[in-house]
Amino acid sequence: MSSMMSALSNWLVNPRRNPLARLHMHAVSSRLRKYGLRYDDLYDPYFDLDIKEALGRLPREVVDARIQRLKRAMDLSMKHQYLPEDLQAAQTPFRGYLSDMLALVKKESAEREALGALPLYQRTIP
Repeated sequence: MSSMMSALSNWLVNPRRNPLARLHMHAVSSRLRKYGLRYDDLYDPYFDLDIKEALGRLPREVVDARIQRLKRAMDLSMKHQYLPEDLQAAQTPFRGYLSDMLALVKKESAEREALGALPLYQRTIP
């Protein structure tokens, strides 16, 4: 039963198989391109401390590029404008930079929890 549910959930979210998922992915992609964002830019480091930890482990150039994309998107939004069409065509909204490091951080925190240790952000210095 669980394998059938797993197969169904994989089908629902796979844009190659499900036409509705493909339409959703296209809509999200066009919105992100209008502002020059990537999907990983939408993760909030204040909402999840694992994301904050993963961002802290990334190279400084990657984090600086993320901050610049977010600033540009906020500026365009405040001006009620979009990126020019030629720049929109050059955007790669689903090119990830955070997911590998985030998976590593989540794996480490799950391992810490299995061993009974406190997460890094809850530890105190005696």
